[in-house]
Amino acid sequence: MSQISQLCRRKRYSCLIGIFVGIISIITCIRLFFQRDSSSSSSIDYHLHNKHTIIPIIPLAIIRNITQTTMTTTTIDFPQVRRPANKRQFTSPAVESLIEEIQKNIKNKELAWLFENCFPNTLDTTVDSDEKAASEKKPDTYVITGDIDAMWLRDSSAQISPYLPLMRQDKKLRQLIEGVLLRQCIFIQRDPYANAHYKDTNRISEWKHMDKTDMRSGVHERKWELDSLCYVLRLMHSYWKEVNYDLTFFRENEQNFKKTIRIILQTMKEQQRFNESGKEQRNVRSVFFFYSNLL
Repeated sequence: MSQISQLCRRKRYSCLIGIFVGIISIITCIRLFFQRDSSSSSSIDYHLHNKHTIIPIIPLAIIRNITQTTMTTTTIDFPQVRRPANKRQFTSPAVESLIEEIQKNIKNKELAWLFENCFPNTLDTTVDSDEKAASEKKPDTYVITGDIDAMWLRDSSAQISPYLPLMRQDKKLRQLIEGVLLRQCIFIQRDPYANAHYKDTNRISEWKHMDKTDMRSGVHERKWELDSLCYVLRLMHSYWKEVNYDLTFFRENEQNFKKTIRIILQTMKEQQRFNESGKEQRNVRSVFFFYSNLL
């Protein structure tokens, strides 16, 4: 027993010594950090004394070569990087009007420039809207993620969401967003476990031969993510709120939406139970499986 008690005491002492050494190390690191920070900040203050100056995270050697004029945000001539009007995928008068309003009322010209180039980017570069289908009350909008010709359920919902408040001012923009919702229904009904799809239902993904899963034609990736389905539901709800709870669009496509929501709920229910969980699910394999040969 005495040997056991001695071992216990040694462990306690070792633990206390370790904690003490750790505290000393942390204090030392903090002191060194603040010493370095104070010396570097004084150097920056020497070169950039104006309180309105923007201090980017770049080497001081480069900062020294930047003049006071180029550092201020009110005198820079910013480059136009937005697509020319004749090459944009979709143009919304409501979006353009908001951009003009922002440019007139924001004092920080760089922020106004960023907004002008970033806010309409989804409409300028990623949407493929069928105007004929929209005129027949069957809107269809395909939204690529940007650098890949495929439509993610989650990404497309997030890309379109900023334009929801402008729908009331722009009928075509509203139809475009309705087309996204209907396109998402098509994808979920095709395969609720796929997170990204192609517009062409016969297209074969390059991942088909690398990912071990039930990869169907028209599916780009089949890496099931709960948030993919949740984002679709959120977009439905957000649209409904922005149109002042008008159910016209949903009633016109009632069976389509009901079927999609049933599939979403069924998928969520299936994924609540894995292999051999629950009496009625015993010895039943999960309906979804995925394994990448790249791992």
